[in-house]
Amino acid sequence: MKDTAIAASPLAICEHARTPFPYFVADHCIEPALESALLDWFEGDAPWQLVEHDFYEQYEFSLFDACPPEIAEHLVSSDAIGWLTAAIGNHFGVKISRQVELVAHKLVPGQRIAIHNDFLDGGETHRLTVQLNRGLDDADGGFFMLFNSFDAADIHRILRPVSGTGIGFEIGPESHHAVSRMHGGERYTLVYSFHALPAA
Repeated sequence: MKDTAIAASPLAICEHARTPFPYFVADHCIEPALESALLDWFEGDAPWQLVEHDFYEQYEFSLFDACPPEIAEHLVSSDAIGWLTAAIGNHFGVKISRQVELVAHKLVPGQRIAIHNDFLDGGETHRLTVQLNRGLDDADGGFFMLFNSFDAADIHRILRPVSGTGIGFEIGPESHHAVSRMHGGERYTLVYSFHALPAA
C-alpha cells in the first residue's frame, strides 16, 4: 500500500493475543522516508500543546488540525483512513466507522502515563499506536505496559518503544495499559482511535 503510512503487509502483524484483552503487535507500521519526515517535523515546528490529566502529562495535537509535511498529508486522507479502518475491522472481526481520530503524542523526561483502560461508554472502541523515535535505550524508559488487571503490579507484558512498531487493541473494561516514566530522549507516537459500528 504505497499511499499510506501502514506497511503493505496488512499492519505487518507479528503477534496477536486474546488475553488479558484482544491486542496485536506489528513490527513494521511506517515507511522509512515518512518516519524520518515525521520525526523532523515533530522535533521542529509541530504544534505541540501540553495536556495534563490526573493520570498523565504529555504533549499532543490532532493531525487533522495541523499542516504536516507534504509526504505525511495522506495520513488523514479518505483513502488512507478507509484502508486502515477496514484493516482494523478485519483483524478484530467488527465493522469500523469512518470516524477516526489521529493524534500525535510526545513524552519527554519526567513524563509518564499511569495505568488506565481508555474505556468510556459511547467512546472509542479500538486503538492503534505507532512508535516513533530516534532510538531509545532501556534506560530512557517509555515502555508500553499491558496489565492483567488495574493492579500496577499485575503486569502482563512490557513492550520496548522500538521506532516503527505498533500495537493495536480493543478498548474495554479490561484494557489496562500504561507508559513508564521517561528518563531520556523523546518518545513520539501516532495514536489512531476507532469506533466500531453497532452489530447488525
